[in-house]
Amino acid sequence: MGSPQKRLHEPHGELASFAHAEGLAAQNPYQIQWWALGQVGARAVEQKKGADRGIDGRIYFHDEHDAKSATKQIIISVKAGNTTVSQVRDLVGVLDREKAAIGVLISMREPTQPMRGEAASAGFYESKALHGQNVPRVQLLTIAELLAGKRVEMPPAHHDQTLRKAPKAKAKGVIRKRDCIMIHRTRDSERRIDTT
Repeated sequence: MGSPQKRLHEPHGELASFAHAEGLAAQNPYQIQWWALGQVGARAVEQKKGADRGIDGRIYFHDEHDAKSATKQIIISVKAGNTTVSQVRDLVGVLDREKAAIGVLISMREPTQPMRGEAASAGFYESKALHGQNVPRVQLLTIAELLAGKRVEMPPAHHDQTLRKAPKAKAKGVIRKRDCIMIHRTRDSERRIDTT
């Protein structure tokens, strides 16, 4: 089974049940936060503990078919404890401050009716990639919904810019023949292979 400290890192990939998620949140709220961010494909925001500015993760995307269009963002906030309508209001304020397209509050508990009303009052984001379809500007998701496979409503994934490819490195100088020799080692022998 492993030590308790090792078990904290195991659920990063998979949680078996909501009860498992509750146990993890009680043991270490940051672990459930990282798990939730991974489930929605968000990039974690590096910050000092206690320096919460209302942003735990971000998803970047392009909403137009032209990849040179402005990059837009989705702000993700994860709450392991109880949540209230004031946290939804705070998220709306963060969206305005960061000029973000969409905000998502992920929580352990089911949102209350006032929380749903506040989220609905934030309006919609009109997606150009979805041909004018509206996406809720503030979305409320629970850990149970993530376990069931629900995800963030957003423009198509082929415009997702969260994890961009690194540019190809350009070769510097000339490759010499002596640089093109590979050494193949086995337990009992070693042989040189000329790759030119």
